[in-house]
Amino acid sequence: MSPAKGSPSPKGEATRQRIVDAALDLFTEKGFAGTTMRAVAERADVSLGNAYHYFASKEHLVQGFYERTQDAHAEAAAAAMTTRSLAERWTACETAFLEVNRPYHPFAGTFFAVAAQPDSPLSPFSAESGPAREAATAIMRDVVEGSDAKMDARLRAELPDLLWLAHMGIVLHWVHDRSEGQRRTVRLVERTAPALEKLTGLSRLPVLRGSVHDLLDTFRDLRTP
Repeated sequence: MSPAKGSPSPKGEATRQRIVDAALDLFTEKGFAGTTMRAVAERADVSLGNAYHYFASKEHLVQGFYERTQDAHAEAAAAAMTTRSLAERWTACETAFLEVNRPYHPFAGTFFAVAAQPDSPLSPFSAESGPAREAATAIMRDVVEGSDAKMDARLRAELPDLLWLAHMGIVLHWVHDRSEGQRRTVRLVERTAPALEKLTGLSRLPVLRGSVHDLLDTFRDLRTP
């Protein structure tokens, strides 16, 4: 999501996507560590300088991959969320993510290992990942705003960010899931969704509202730089 230069022209965008395609092929064949920018440039049939024109580093190539899958996830989730039930919308959203990313599961762990480093631009909390994080949170906002779930007003406002964190946990589980078709992750989504809807509904109870707000205050403080 962080090209070295500004937004490319249509012709430049085609070149940029060709570079991302080449990188994905090489990541699949050689892994992240075994892939170099020079090899990506050769596979994409562009000069090394041209590759760096669009992507400042190999890590930023992965951000280009994130951008592509994020767009695909948003489109698939929007098509799948045809109900007003929060639990069903959350299930549809996460299932769409799993389907869109299924082809990339074999090498997703490599990306996650790099992203786990605190100073990595691939970290989901890094400045470089800001656009991807905002796009993912927008999908979660659609989950919430399209639902008819009744909950505390402040919780509703902050729920998209909380769902994004929950989504990150599901991604981590998915990366390590070696079951056929990652069925354990599918089951995790299906079983947690009803609990999500019940817990958000309980936030309306006066006896629990104060505790909910205390937790949201903690969450806000942890997000503050």
